[in-house]
This record gives sequence, C-alpha cells and structure tokens, in this order.
Amino acid sequence: MVFQQYSLYPHMTVKDNLAFPLRSPTLNFSEADIKSKVNEVAEVLQIKDKLKNRATALSGGEMQRVSIGRALVRNPSIYLMDEPLSSLDAKLRADLRLELKRIHAQVGSTLLYVTHDQTEAMTMATQVGVLDKGQLVQFGTPRNLRNHPAFMWLVTWLTKN
Repeated sequence: MVFQQYSLYPHMTVKDNLAFPLRSPTLNFSEADIKSKVNEVAEVLQIKDKLKNRATALSGGEMQRVSIGRALVRNPSIYLMDEPLSSLDAKLRADLRLELKRIHAQVGSTLLYVTHDQTEAMTMATQVGVLDKGQLVQFGTPRNLRNHPAFMWLVTWLTKN
C-alpha cells in the first residue's frame, strides 16, 4: 500500500527504509536477498545514488519514490495506491505520473490507484471505475468514459482542468 503521506522512517537511510519490509521475521529473507532486492528496486526507481542518504535529506519526489519502493520490494501481485501524488506540486505530479506508468509496465502487477484527479485517472489507467456516493456508477477505458459518459456530471468532471 502506498498513501499520499510518505511512509518513511526519517532516522533511516533510503537503503534501510527499502529493506525494512523484507526484514519481517515471517518473510525469512537472507541479507544477500535483501541487498539484491533493494538494489533492484532502487534501480527501477532511479534512486540508487540515494541509498546512503537519510530520508530527511530527500526531495519530495525522492521521498515518494522511496515510499513506492517500500511497496515494490515485497513484489505483491497487486498494489493499492491511495492518492500517492496528491501532496506534490503540479510539475512533480506530472513527472511521477509518467514514472509510475513506466514502473507499472516494467513490474507488470495489477495497480489499483485511487485518485480524485481526473487527469491522473484518465492518463494513467487502462480501466477507470467511477464512484458516486460509494457506488460504482461507470467502469471502462478512459476513451469509453470520455466518449460515452453515463452521467452529465461525469462530462463536467472529465473536462475540468
């Protein structure tokens, strides 16, 4: 799970933050396996040069990448990302949207991405579920939602900048 607020331990280095989930006694990873997985994820996230930095020495985008990395090291079949970019500035959000799409293509797992931002929804998704008052009211590709919206309010929402 990745949330909009960073899930990092500020007193730890990037390497230790990435390794932390793998050190659970129930997982039983060797130190060599942990090191290998941390390096692999750091490479994917393009933060390998930051492994020795403390979390407090990172930029907002770097912190968000490490937060995403903490989920990636576990290698789950599905990721839940609850508005992971909402607290970032517009430029960084746009950059990380592209980065998340690249990572998703590289990792290949299912990614359930929760957002209230129509740009994120329509540019990142292969399928979009639209909720209204907790009910799923439309599901389909971004193109399908744009071309065949089920509700007038959806047209307004989709055309907001």
